[in-house]
Amino acid sequence: LNHQVGDALGRAFGSEHAAGDAKVTPATKPEFGDYQCNAAMPLAKKLGQKPREVAQQLVDALELDPLFEEPELAGPGFINLRLKPSFLDAQLTGMLHDSERMAVPAATASQRVVVDFSSPNIAKEMHVGHLRSTILGDTLCRVLEF
Repeated sequence: LNHQVGDALGRAFGSEHAAGDAKVTPATKPEFGDYQCNAAMPLAKKLGQKPREVAQQLVDALELDPLFEEPELAGPGFINLRLKPSFLDAQLTGMLHDSERMAVPAATASQRVVVDFSSPNIAKEMHVGHLRSTILGDTLCRVLEF
């Protein structure tokens, strides 16, 4: 997504702006969509234009993947991006039908990882610190095995 916005910056404002920061982040609130782009604000200052006009030019040049709805302008120059419900539905359905891995592909190259945790001295009294170390270590091992 950052690359797509970066390419659109280049098409709309010249190649010197294509390498700039696309400023695409996950949306801070659900009403702003799934992602938001704030690239128009700092770029407008550089170009001496209004942020909303810069955002509109960016939206016009934007060629998003088909899994996104049409970009939406908001406020003084923000661009809200939403994933299509059909795409989200397909992803969730895939996760539902793959109960073992939840549609997460297995790592292509496995590697050995050593996790050193919880080695309490059995001659001493156990305490909550041993339990915490054991739980964290076991959790890390399970995540890494996944």
